[in-house]
Amino acid sequence: MGHWWVRNIAEPGKLPLLLALAAFLLTFMITRVITRLIRAGKGPFGNVKAGGLHIHHVVPGVVLTLVGGFGAVASDRHGTGGAVAAVLFGTGAGLVLDEFALILHLDDVYWTEEGRKSVEVVVLTAAIVGLLLAGFAPFGVNDLSQQELADRGTVISNIAGNFLLSLVALSKGKARTAVFGVIVPLVALVGAIRLARPGSPWARRCYGRRPRARAKAALRAYRHDRRWARPRRALQDWIGGKPDPRPARLPGGR
Repeated sequence: MGHWWVRNIAEPGKLPLLLALAAFLLTFMITRVITRLIRAGKGPFGNVKAGGLHIHHVVPGVVLTLVGGFGAVASDRHGTGGAVAAVLFGTGAGLVLDEFALILHLDDVYWTEEGRKSVEVVVLTAAIVGLLLAGFAPFGVNDLSQQELADRGTVISNIAGNFLLSLVALSKGKARTAVFGVIVPLVALVGAIRLARPGSPWARRCYGRRPRARAKAALRAYRHDRRWARPRRALQDWIGGKPDPRPARLPGGR
């Protein structure tokens, strides 16, 4: 453990990244606990208002992210200033991404089905930063020897090839696979060679005159969604809370 800490955290100057991740996760968890207590009408907490205007926590989150980001740029990664800036940045990022769905939809969808996107983005962000901390360099280039470092052409080819595989996976409608594939090459390769999801740009362009491929892709997507929809929803409910039930439609479609 000590060797891993020195090699992967201390020497590369990743302590600010670790602090930012810790602050990010802690802020998200505390924020979700507080918002769930407010929703249930328990505890001393309440919505912040100024002149009748509800101040969402994304507002202080943006401020903290800016302060922490500019502070990190202006400070040394190995100094105290860098550590403080990292904590501020992680705290701000946690507040901002907790309301990612609000920014995306430009509407207060925190406790709706659309609000689940915030939880997905937070989990995805934490996973990527965790991979970086564990020693994975971007695009899968990690632990290069001196000879490999000298061969810049090989490194650039690996980066370009893996990035193209991630773009193919993204065009096939596999956003999560594409994002993780940027860091882990085999993930990008699997996403690139498997069938595209129905409705994706790749499916519209390449499966237009291939009815068997369209049917097979639709069946595979249906089975995948059916298999993983319930566990994914249960995990999202456990992390972020259950969304409000959709209002029942009145007779006549009103």
